[in-house]
Amino acid sequence: MIHKTYQTPPNSCRVREKVRHQPLFQKLSDGYFRELYTCCEERMYPEGAIIAHARKRREGILLITSGNAEVYAAAEDKDTGEVLEVVQEGGILGLGSLSNFLGISDDDTYAYMVEIRAIETVVGLYIPYGVLEELWRKEDIRDYFLHQVVSRLKDVYVSLAEQVRLAHEFGESEPFLLRVQDIMTRPATTVDRHVTIQKAAETMLKEDASSIVITKDGSLEGIITEKDFVSRVVARNKTVSDLAESIMTEQPYHIHRADYYYHALSEMILRGVKHLPVLDDEKKVAGMITMADLLRKKNRQMFSALKKVEDTGAHELNEVKKEIYDILALLIRDNVPSLHILDVLTELYDRLTKRAVALAVDTLKVEGAGSPPAAFVWYQMGSSGRGEQFVLTDQDHFLVYEEVEENKKEEVEAYFSRLGKEITNNLEKAGYERCKGNMMASEPMWRGSLGRWRETLRRWSMRSTNDTLLLAQNFFSFRKLYGSEELHANFLETVQEEVRRSSIFLYRLAQVEKENQIPSLEQPIRALLRIDRKQLNLKKEVLFPFHHALQILSLSNQILEGTTLEKLGALVEKDVITDWLATDLRHALTQVMEFYIKQKWESITAGKPPSSVLTFSQLSTREKEKLIRALKEMRKLQTTMLSQYSL
Repeated sequence: MIHKTYQTPPNSCRVREKVRHQPLFQKLSDGYFRELYTCCEERMYPEGAIIAHARKRREGILLITSGNAEVYAAAEDKDTGEVLEVVQEGGILGLGSLSNFLGISDDDTYAYMVEIRAIETVVGLYIPYGVLEELWRKEDIRDYFLHQVVSRLKDVYVSLAEQVRLAHEFGESEPFLLRVQDIMTRPATTVDRHVTIQKAAETMLKEDASSIVITKDGSLEGIITEKDFVSRVVARNKTVSDLAESIMTEQPYHIHRADYYYHALSEMILRGVKHLPVLDDEKKVAGMITMADLLRKKNRQMFSALKKVEDTGAHELNEVKKEIYDILALLIRDNVPSLHILDVLTELYDRLTKRAVALAVDTLKVEGAGSPPAAFVWYQMGSSGRGEQFVLTDQDHFLVYEEVEENKKEEVEAYFSRLGKEITNNLEKAGYERCKGNMMASEPMWRGSLGRWRETLRRWSMRSTNDTLLLAQNFFSFRKLYGSEELHANFLETVQEEVRRSSIFLYRLAQVEKENQIPSLEQPIRALLRIDRKQLNLKKEVLFPFHHALQILSLSNQILEGTTLEKLGALVEKDVITDWLATDLRHALTQVMEFYIKQKWESITAGKPPSSVLTFSQLSTREKEKLIRALKEMRKLQTTMLSQYSL
């Protein structure tokens, strides 16, 4: 037995008043309307409630007067059901079962295949088939239903065609979507460290492996490759009766089974190795992946780009941009999910930036400035700091160096002044424009010792002007990219201490965001187009407010660094937001970034200035529904943040 999932809506919902003006009822006389209305039922379904269960025959339709519902393919796990369409205020639920109502079929297959769920509180009028039969006698009502069904049928065909196209086009970018566990050799060939070299070699030959992993109770201890057997036995004057541990590489580089193909490939190129043991969640050896495994996937573009980044000199930095953009074009063409595109591009841009820093350090050595006179850390800010950069934008970065004795301060400042300018020049050669607001380590304000950064943060917190808040918003999207881990830990401790003292400053940041809330597109998009708003600036009106809300909420809970997804995960761990909200936010961000990447890339490839302005008239019905739902979810994060500050 299926329990009733709806309630009687409060009088404030004015269901009767709203449906009176709907096409189904607006031409009826008042008396006839009252007569039919008494045979219907006002219903309210709370968020998440099942409006129509699968495997239950439909007995009527629901006319929505407020809220949104989704129709999805039924699955044992409701979270895995594919959403077929979103029905908004003014829409009708149950059109798919009209063939049953009309007597065309006694088998209500539609009802057995789909369920309908409220994605927010849904209020509406339930119209049983008996009432619908009365209404069906009127020609204008039949015309109205014909129009509704044809419109929905068109949307279904467009959606189906889109899915078929994606299925056929999925090709060259396949390796980008593969995880290490999909292509690794399992199980790995393993032996104990106390077996003889001869035994280890025999085991490797028997398994036809090019390396052998040394383990203890499944945990990684070392690795021996074919090259090691040849070179180390002779070089170290070993015999085959010596122990395997005497020629193994201890604690070798390794990778997690859930990491992606491109990450494994970049690690091998960066580390100069051809074998990576694969570990599981328990840090046990789960398999082995080799360079040969990766190259069998024939993703020449990724390999070429990574090699170009790692091998390039300062005068060749400008050549890397084209390699990376070729990969971006491939990923967009093959409709790779937006967050995965960002993963791939972040990996490449991080490599490029690290290369620019390393080249700058080498240049200063050649020019006689010597090695860095103090430990330092290089940080990225803005979209790069959030791990969301997909095209080369303007530069946003800063530099921190350790405190030194008073008599060395001038020398150290002079060195890092040159270094900041050299790195900025290298990044400009690579294709990064200089920041128009001068938020770069080439500027005195954006480099300094740990003590100077403490003073800067304190000054910002005490002078909460609009300019200061703008600087802080950019700064607090930082992410370490290069340099001393110890200094980085000290820097985080310094920032944490200053944030803890700056509750008023955070409140001021929250106040600003109250005035910059993500637009609400609650009404159907067609109605929206009849008013002034016909465009949406995804960067300024959606992504900035979303990121600022996440930033403030994270800082309030002592979460200082990380990409957007990492910060969402940290908020879940601290019980600030629920896991289901984080999942919805990740999905919403995926949808918005899909629009954003496509919009900006189309502008660039058309030779126009990059644009993040989305024009509604260019969206399909399915895209409009995606956008409405995504913005609604992202507003929830803003609401959570503002409520924490009683705003």
